[in-house]
Amino acid sequence: MSSLTKKIVIVLSVVVFGFVAVGYVRGRSADEKAFRALTVYSEVLEHIQRDYVDEPNMPQVTNGALHGLLDSLDPQSSYLSPREYSDYKQKSEATAKAGAGLAVTKRFGYISVISALPDSPAEKAGLHIGDVLEKIAGFTTGQMAIEQAQLLLSGEPGAVVKLSVIRRGKAEPQDVELTLAKLAPPKLVEDRLEGDIAYVHVPEFEPGATKQIRDELVQLDHQGAHKLILDLRDCALGDDQEGVATAQLFLSSGTITTLKGQTIAPVVSSAEPAKAVWSQPVEVLIGNGTAGPAEIVASAIADNHRGDTVGERTYGTASYQKLIELDDGSALFLTLANYYTPAGKEIPIEGVAPTREVHSVPDDVAALSDTNPPAPSSSVTDPVVKKAVEILEAPPAAKKAA
Repeated sequence: MSSLTKKIVIVLSVVVFGFVAVGYVRGRSADEKAFRALTVYSEVLEHIQRDYVDEPNMPQVTNGALHGLLDSLDPQSSYLSPREYSDYKQKSEATAKAGAGLAVTKRFGYISVISALPDSPAEKAGLHIGDVLEKIAGFTTGQMAIEQAQLLLSGEPGAVVKLSVIRRGKAEPQDVELTLAKLAPPKLVEDRLEGDIAYVHVPEFEPGATKQIRDELVQLDHQGAHKLILDLRDCALGDDQEGVATAQLFLSSGTITTLKGQTIAPVVSSAEPAKAVWSQPVEVLIGNGTAGPAEIVASAIADNHRGDTVGERTYGTASYQKLIELDDGSALFLTLANYYTPAGKEIPIEGVAPTREVHSVPDDVAALSDTNPPAPSSSVTDPVVKKAVEILEAPPAAKKAA
């Protein structure tokens, strides 16, 4: 059997099996329709076994179909074969002392970059949103779970991880080396801008981030800051509950987010007046590298009319996954529920849209260059920061009219 024909068999199996199983898993097909579709899949497999030019490798066909099935659901869901899951468990048992500081997802079937932490090995290696990691440590990332990729991107301090990267705007992969390092606890970036405007950039929402933000807000208030720019650009890592808790710092009433899925009863997170510490004006900066808990914070502030979201649409990843072990030793990372904005929009499907859209790089420049957008900063030369300052300094009547 040639390589091409093998791929054709696998793709055919993936398409048919994926169509059937997606409807079954999501419960969007009637039982009768699901049964008919499964019958079709069974018939296809029978023809492959009986009529194909060579004797097919049915375990390989089935394995490809299962990977394709989970890949067809959403970027966060994945299938791990018994061998893959055994390897994953073994590597998970080792305590990683160093990392790359990289937030990733799946795009075009491969692991792709959302953002890199400031001063991290990933940032020093020049990785940016949109870069596709074709290979990590020699392993192709096609059909690789995000969790598997994160394990390969962690290890001992000083260890070198070789990557094959397809950069945005490029056709051929480039070899990149990452030197893993012990990641320092995330630090807020604080600055004072014009007048009484303060600036705070949150790099990630790891445990403890909310306390840092709360302490910073209290200190800024004591220092006479009465307006705030909260920069959540390139913030894509962390704990969703930290995002909920941070949103509560800005809201005395209203819904923050709702987590719900087919088998998950809606879990509504609401504001708690006793936890609110900042009642002054706030503008939230967002971009394509904003994801996960940062999206929860941004949408809560915008939908409750506490402030604008300024910048570009977020990536859209805020969801909940569960690891499910299967009887044959394989496993699934399956998305069970998605977070919704207070306005009822499904974040992984729609992202969080800016109420004031501003591009960090002008469209005419972006069209002529594959240069990545600059890192978030408090500089007023940044078009997004400049717009936020204009909104905060505008008279109340002008804000309503805009």
